[in-house]
Amino acid sequence: MKYSGLRPLSDGICSFCIDGRPLGGDSSKTVGPRIGAVECPGVLHQLLMPLVTMLQTQRAGPLSAKQSVCRIIRESMVVVRAATEQAVQQQTSISPTQFLRPHLLQLAPYTPIEPFEILSAKYGRRPQDIVKLDANENPYGPPPEVREALANMPFPHIYPDPETRRLRKALAEWNDIPMEHLLVGCGADELIDLLMRCTLDPGDSIVDCPPTFTMYCFDADVNAAKVVTVPRLPGFRTDVQGVRRAVEQHSPKIVFLTSPNNPDGSVINDTDLLQILDLPVLVVLDEAYIEFATDQPSRIKWVQQYNNLVVLRTFSKCAALAGMRVGYGAFPLGMIEYLWRAKQPYNVSVAAEVSFQG
Repeated sequence: MKYSGLRPLSDGICSFCIDGRPLGGDSSKTVGPRIGAVECPGVLHQLLMPLVTMLQTQRAGPLSAKQSVCRIIRESMVVVRAATEQAVQQQTSISPTQFLRPHLLQLAPYTPIEPFEILSAKYGRRPQDIVKLDANENPYGPPPEVREALANMPFPHIYPDPETRRLRKALAEWNDIPMEHLLVGCGADELIDLLMRCTLDPGDSIVDCPPTFTMYCFDADVNAAKVVTVPRLPGFRTDVQGVRRAVEQHSPKIVFLTSPNNPDGSVINDTDLLQILDLPVLVVLDEAYIEFATDQPSRIKWVQQYNNLVVLRTFSKCAALAGMRVGYGAFPLGMIEYLWRAKQPYNVSVAAEVSFQG
């Protein structure tokens, strides 16, 4: 008697056939001759097929059906046991963290604010009764036109324009700057990270001027960059000479300046900014709160003149659209071409675009 085959009937089920005669099981339900159905673990299911072939070629002489099946099962279980032990040993020697970039193992997580739902449950108050002051969000919400525009979005089921052309055209008209200089992101935070990913190699440095927006340091840590700290002077004025020394000593790629600064609201004057622009470093001017500065206009048009200047803006503050996550930046033309190549294609949602146009 010889083995004429073993077929998988379904996941975890094997069918045995000896001498082409069905042995055991319900022959009325068989598809071709077999010895019933045998449930087995997935690994055994895979091992039985080559084992049958091996027994066919290596064993001579008749075997009873019972001996055949018992021998297959017995020898399969030996192989399964060995394979299982080996798999367990391999798994215990693998750590998920070994696949991560080493510097991320020491990364301190960013501490975000808590949303209304969490605060409501925590303090037992209705969300409508809570005024949040921890993230500089507008407590009154966007204008009615924005809500109406969002309620009438024509194509929420279609991917957004990857180049945000309508939005960039409107922003260009609003800021009196060619739209070719503008790039829109999922909040200015995305543009900060995109800029770092495109400019910083591991070990490169940035200059940070605390107290200020903490995302600069966080994104630098994510990108394995070093942070050179130049604290602000009394009155929160930028220490221009300190920045100059930092650039000379550490050769950073980027200096981050925030005007008006978060959290104090101080504004960098033209003289200080021009001195820093004279240094061999990329200057990122974050103007998230510029609409609230009564004595200082935006420098967004300066990017047409200075090849080492980037200006960032956001709708989170002035337009009360923090939840929409939409910001934009003005970049030198020689740089923005490569940022376009690296950015995510559908990074700004249809709702974010509609909210501004509303």
